[in-house]
Amino acid sequence: MFDKILNSVDNFVWGPVLIVLILATGIYLTARVGFLQIRHLGKALKFMVKNEEGGEGEVTSFGALCTALSATIGTGNIVGVATAIVAGGPGALFWMEVAALFGMATKYAEGLLAVKYRTIDENGHVLGGPFYYIENGMGKKWSWLGKIFAFFGVCVGLMGIGTFTQVNGITSAVGNFFDPNGSNTVSLLGGDYSVAVVVAGVILAVMVGLVVIGGIQRIANVSQVIVPFMAVIYVAFCLILLACNVTAIPGAVVEIVTDAFGMRAAAGGALGAIIVAMQKGIARGIFSNEAGLGSAPIAAAAAQTKEPVRQGLVSMTGTFIDTIVICTMTGLSIVITGAWDMGLEGVAVTTRAFQDGLPFNNTFCAFVLMMCLVFFAFTTILGWDYYSERCLEYLCGRKQGVVKAYRWLYIVAVFIGPYFTISQVWVIADIFNALMAIPNLIALLALSGVIVAETKSYFDRVGE
Repeated sequence: MFDKILNSVDNFVWGPVLIVLILATGIYLTARVGFLQIRHLGKALKFMVKNEEGGEGEVTSFGALCTALSATIGTGNIVGVATAIVAGGPGALFWMEVAALFGMATKYAEGLLAVKYRTIDENGHVLGGPFYYIENGMGKKWSWLGKIFAFFGVCVGLMGIGTFTQVNGITSAVGNFFDPNGSNTVSLLGGDYSVAVVVAGVILAVMVGLVVIGGIQRIANVSQVIVPFMAVIYVAFCLILLACNVTAIPGAVVEIVTDAFGMRAAAGGALGAIIVAMQKGIARGIFSNEAGLGSAPIAAAAAQTKEPVRQGLVSMTGTFIDTIVICTMTGLSIVITGAWDMGLEGVAVTTRAFQDGLPFNNTFCAFVLMMCLVFFAFTTILGWDYYSERCLEYLCGRKQGVVKAYRWLYIVAVFIGPYFTISQVWVIADIFNALMAIPNLIALLALSGVIVAETKSYFDRVGE
């Protein structure tokens, strides 16, 4: 009964209206900034690794990006892509890419507005993000919209992307590797769980606690080490898989495109197949890269910069790296090996793709994927603690006692995360994503004139 209610709510909030709103916002902003995400991608990638000097903020631009990437490169890249393709077919990957292309313009706009409308107190503490560009950009009369965003931001962190989905992904991967048959179990919270899952959950909760207590600086320091290192390892293994199956890539691309437009569906079912592929692809794409969700600008606001446009360009690279690069490689690996159509779910799909596609021992492949997932998801948990804390600060008027109490609640949520079913945690995450995205998308459309003016001013000064 609970599952049916969740699915009904999910289908409603992720219906055609929201899908059109997300895509339309990205397309509209792309048109208004003249396909900036394509024309200035090279410059954005250069700015990504070259920190600006003399700007106010709490962390470097690269540190802010890594904090944002820590929250985006996670289970969405490994498990989310798999669940999208299993539920929506290979065509879901196509719509994920389309959403990401236009989402780069959305992410650019978010980063720009985050820096332009952020606040910095006398202690150098930065607070910024959608709630501030709503209040300071659209006006005080719209502060209620900022509060709605902040409320759902806390919910997403505590019960969505930040905890349950990531923890569930980590413990499932650990359990599948160390105890695939569930032969060693313990009774807990009314159910029987693998000892490996329980131990992994406890260790994870302790590790998260040790980092989040240190705030943004500690989160950024950890992310700057783990995110680039694990991303390079994961991409390297994906490239090996694609190189070993290079002759199958053209066929996989054709399958993805034809499935995206319902060409493989039976007569009369094409439209339904397209809608399902779009729904799953765009929903999981937003889950992965968070373009339009409004989370990344919270991290971008902390960057040491004085140029809103520059930080917007840096923020935009997050969507490129997350979806255009990493999710594409995961999706191609799954489609090439046919792992999506074997009756598997969750991380088991990507694990099977690695085992079937890589020229290594199955146990080694499963171990590599498990480690990538563990570290990706761990950094996502850290990044979303920061996001949800900033949302809570806005709601409670920066009362640090409330924020410190929330950190312990967050750690508790990490601890209980392994004991929810895979389908439930992903549906809950999707619902909160949608509810958080709506206020942010409204603000981006309302402030599009500011985005265009800032962009023109910057490039007039520095040149194309």
